[in-house]
Order: sequence, then C-alpha cells, then structure tokens
Amino acid sequence: MSSARKFVTVEGEFAMHQGGALTNPTIAYETWGELSEQRDNAVLVFTGLSPSAHAASSPKDPAPGWWEEIIGPGRAIDTRRFFVICVNSLGSCFGSTGPASINPETGEPYRCSFPVLSLEDVARGGREVIRHLGVEKLCATVGPSMGGMTALAFEIVFPGLSNALLIISSATRSLAFSTALRSLQREMIRRDPNWSDGNYCEDAYPIMGMRLARKLGMITYRSAEEWRERFGRERSAEECETGDSFAATFEIEAYLENHANKFTGQFDPNCYLYLSRASDLFDVADHGASLEAGIGRIGVSRVMVIGVVTDILFPLHQQQELAALFERDSREVEFIELPSIQGHDAFLVDMDNFRPPIARFFEG
Repeated sequence: MSSARKFVTVEGEFAMHQGGALTNPTIAYETWGELSEQRDNAVLVFTGLSPSAHAASSPKDPAPGWWEEIIGPGRAIDTRRFFVICVNSLGSCFGSTGPASINPETGEPYRCSFPVLSLEDVARGGREVIRHLGVEKLCATVGPSMGGMTALAFEIVFPGLSNALLIISSATRSLAFSTALRSLQREMIRRDPNWSDGNYCEDAYPIMGMRLARKLGMITYRSAEEWRERFGRERSAEECETGDSFAATFEIEAYLENHANKFTGQFDPNCYLYLSRASDLFDVADHGASLEAGIGRIGVSRVMVIGVVTDILFPLHQQQELAALFERDSREVEFIELPSIQGHDAFLVDMDNFRPPIARFFEG
C-alpha cells in the first residue's frame, strides 16, 4: 500500500525561534481534495501534540485518520469544496524532522542536541508546506488543542495569509495547572533509568516513564463526569488473584493500562518531551508585550472559537478569553460552548456536537 504522506525539505539553514538552527529539515504533510484554479480553497490544519498528519483516510491510505468524521467528501470540512492540508509538527516523529531524526552534521540522531522547539517553529513548518504547494492565501487555518496555539502562532508570525481562523479547545497560553501536569509527565519520562539523558536505545527503552506519562495524560484529556458514567465502581473483567495487594482491580485502571500500552512504542520519548515543552513555552503576549497586542497582529476577519465545558486541560474560560480578545478588534467572532462530557478529547470523539458548528464555519 502506498502512503498518502508527502514531504517538503526546507533547503539550507532553518533558524529556530528560541535559537539554534536545523539543516535541511523535512516537514511531512497529507492533503485531501483538489486545489482550485484560483488557489483560494486551501485549509491548513495543525495537530495536537501526538497525532500525525494522517487526519483522514484517502485512496492511498484507507486507514481512518484522527479526524476521520470531520474531513472528507460531504463532511464538515468538505473535500469536494476545499483542499485540506494537514501538517505533521516539526519536532514530531511521524516524518517531520525531530529529536529522533538523523542530524546530517553528525550522522547520529539529534536526541537532546535538538534545538529548543517552539510552536512558532511548528507554524513555520506549515508555512513552508503551503509555499511548496503554491498557496498564497488560505481559506482558513484550523487548530485543535496544541494545534490551536500553533495556528495562533502561524497567524501572528505570518499575518494576512488566511481569511478565517478556527480554534478548538485551545488558548493564548498554558495555565499554571496545565504546565504543572505536563511538567510531571516530562519528569516521569526523564526519571526512567532507561531514558539515559535522552540516549536510550530500543533494547533499553524508557517504557515505564512513557506509560506513566500517557496514563496521566489520559486522565487530563477526559472528565471526571465521563469516568463516573463509563466506569463507576466496575471491577475489571481481568481481575484475578495474583498475590499482589495493589494489582489493578477497577475497570478504569484497565482502561488506563490499555491506553498506556498502545501508546508505548508509537511515539518517541524525546519528541514527546520537546513538543510538550513547546506547548508550555508558547505565549501570545510574547508577540507584542500583551495578549491584546499579540492578537492584534492577526489579520483574519472571521474567527470561530469552540470550547468544552468539561475540559480541564484547556478550560472553557480560556476560549472565552480568546473570543473576547478577537472581538476587541471588531472581527466577526463566534464563540461556541459545547456540553460534551469527554473533556479535552471531545473534539476527537464527540462528533455529534462538533460537526454542526465546524460545518457552519466552513459554509460561511
């Protein structure tokens, strides 16, 4: 089966936002639909921390994408009308250059010699992709979660490239609570003896650190209300007498264990560390000394901001703040508050609530 993934190599030195540089980095991306003759129907999608560019299936890669029910013919982002581009983040491990990639200057993986990563760097990766595709003006830029912050960075650093902006479950910057959670996840990985200052190998992989970080992540991605409704006090079907007084007993424990096991081996630990830290470093106020000044640099005329009432990682008040900041500049702004119980992950799973406003945004 051929892959739908494509690549852009940025020739020469790629200066990083926080200092340092990469030589000839590669950005992976996928596309759906056809670019119009006027080249005015392109939609750029930035991802959350862990997804690849495979947001939807295609004839070349029929595997379901992470936003399968949103992108496609007749769907909320209708690929019969729009040319959709999804970019794999610089610093990730799904085709774009990151800490797991080979440093051309040494012939060895970058590991922790990779320069400090910022979401502004990820945004520039998106800019290089649309430049390569010959797109001079985007119909819209879209970003959920970390991708929402990347979309904000993109619009600030490259103002005027997009007509509209859709931000989902994101914010102008990380809350102290969210930074604390991600900091603990990073410490879990770095405290694993096998992490070895980032110089781990396949035979001695920081499995325990990654498993614990993923479990904590899953707790923050969903809501206590959902846990209560889905699991309650149910005992695990796999519960057995092991002689271990602290063996997993409850269904919620089995759920977290299953997700941790699926994640381990799929995502590079150093890439995870770099992208997690980049999420914490981002702050709109860095682009003009205040949030108002930073948002004022954005050139779009139409904005939709969607938030979820049960999201603890990017709480609803952060989306309300973002919408209010855009309204100060007399833009066309629509704020959507969704009642999903799935917390931060709702944009991936609660399609009944998310499809209608996204479709309305693109009909506009």
